[in-house]
Amino acid sequence: MTTIKYPGGTVPAAKKTRTKAKLTIAAGNRGMDFENEINDTNAYYLERDIAVISKRPTPINIVKVDYTHGPKITQAYFEAQSTTDYNGIYKGRYLDFEAKSTHSKTSFPLSNIAPQQVRHLRNVIRHGGIAFFLIQIVAEEKVYLLDAEYICDFYENKPRKSIPFSVIKEKGHLVPFAYRPRHDYLAVVDEVFLKNEQ
Repeated sequence: MTTIKYPGGTVPAAKKTRTKAKLTIAAGNRGMDFENEINDTNAYYLERDIAVISKRPTPINIVKVDYTHGPKITQAYFEAQSTTDYNGIYKGRYLDFEAKSTHSKTSFPLSNIAPQQVRHLRNVIRHGGIAFFLIQIVAEEKVYLLDAEYICDFYENKPRKSIPFSVIKEKGHLVPFAYRPRHDYLAVVDEVFLKNEQ
């Protein structure tokens, strides 16, 4: 084997390259971790026979399917505007709620709420159901439950384009965080909506 002789008798050092990994989160997926935690919480409630609460599927109309490597949807569109994320039954009462996550450092933007969601929650309240929002403040790693009636009023009157965190903390209720259930929001439902019924 031949040894390569470099000028000056030194072997050049390998070039050190450093690449910084950049984490990007698509806007549509920002609340996915929170949604998964709510789904886990609901699974816990079902396993313990506490409540039956489900994620509401978004209705889609399938236009095209590719069958070359097993069925794969290649083209589809939303059939109707979605209402809220979750609904179910707890202690004989109908529950309906929306789970939202915000990365803002100061407030929850009203643009995160769709008009049909407000209409739907108003109907739920009018018919005696329990309606609320779960709002996750990512920067603080906290989740608050807010009565849907308060948020619907704020949305319709629009005193500003977002709800300040100070208002969420004042009007809302901190949801306990634990291993299982991850976000025990039904403990807050008991305190806020069912206190006089127990």
